[in-house]
Amino acid sequence: MSGNYSRIVLASRPRGAVTPDNFRMESVPVPELREGEVLVRNRYLSLDPYMRGRMSASKSYAASQALDETMIGATAGEVVDSRHPRFAPGDAVTGMLGWAEMGVADGAHLRKVDAASAPLSAYLGVLGMPGVTAWYGLNQIILPKPGDTVVVSAASGAVGGVVGQLARLNGCRAVGIAGGPEKCAYVVDELGFDACVDYKLGKVAEDLAVATPDGIDGLFENVGGEVFDAALARMNAFGRIALCGMISGYGGKPVPINNIGSVLVNRLSMRGFIITEHMEVWPQALEELADLVASGQLKYRETIAEGLAAAPEAFIGLLQGRNFGKQLVRMA
Repeated sequence: MSGNYSRIVLASRPRGAVTPDNFRMESVPVPELREGEVLVRNRYLSLDPYMRGRMSASKSYAASQALDETMIGATAGEVVDSRHPRFAPGDAVTGMLGWAEMGVADGAHLRKVDAASAPLSAYLGVLGMPGVTAWYGLNQIILPKPGDTVVVSAASGAVGGVVGQLARLNGCRAVGIAGGPEKCAYVVDELGFDACVDYKLGKVAEDLAVATPDGIDGLFENVGGEVFDAALARMNAFGRIALCGMISGYGGKPVPINNIGSVLVNRLSMRGFIITEHMEVWPQALEELADLVASGQLKYRETIAEGLAAAPEAFIGLLQGRNFGKQLVRMA
């Protein structure tokens, strides 16, 4: 297949907050396929907080994003050409083809999805990595029991929203923490959480104490900083913490934790996790999540930016909490 496609590369590493100048859009030729490869036209790009860490040269759980190469990211689209026996033109697939209109992948790193049973975009959110992240952190680390109080920070986001709904389905009291009255109303009224604390009111510790009169048994932490500190102060003895993200510190400035003594005093279990290191649970998690979406028991919301060129500003908005639910970029 001849012609060119657009991609966005990392042009420079951020010094503090991410800016549009850290990215560059390029036009590159469509490559010729080799045996075993698949050419995909991307329809949706997933934007996720982990990308900020990959933009840094600092040591982390994965290699840094290379400069002048396609920015990392999960994608959903359809096969346009294939030299792999398991894939044919027209197949709907997800993969890690990055911030680009098209991409070539080894067939081993593509997943066929059923775009007839759920929208293609859902396979980057509730039926993809964010959904499995929520499922794993809740079921494998927090280990919810009926009657537990489970608190979820960034509760209106792609991961947090699923955590709270799954906790409720397990018979738990679900309490969210989110930014602004609109997001808190969505968390309670649409997702079914029992309560939501608006951290933007500036009294998260006081409001969380009111929302968790019996303390906190399970904490799914996405934010860190003041929000994490407030939850640590409310933890019950032998509580469990799934440490998924620390987005408050993704601007490059360390965020202190003042109530870390609660881990000792309350004999807490706290575990960080990276969901791509637990691929063995994905089939079970995705099957359960798909059944819940199909039955209407699991709801989700998306924020969609239009066109690849909108990706940098949409990503910056994600880091600043401007998105609502799963942040995606839709490409023509």
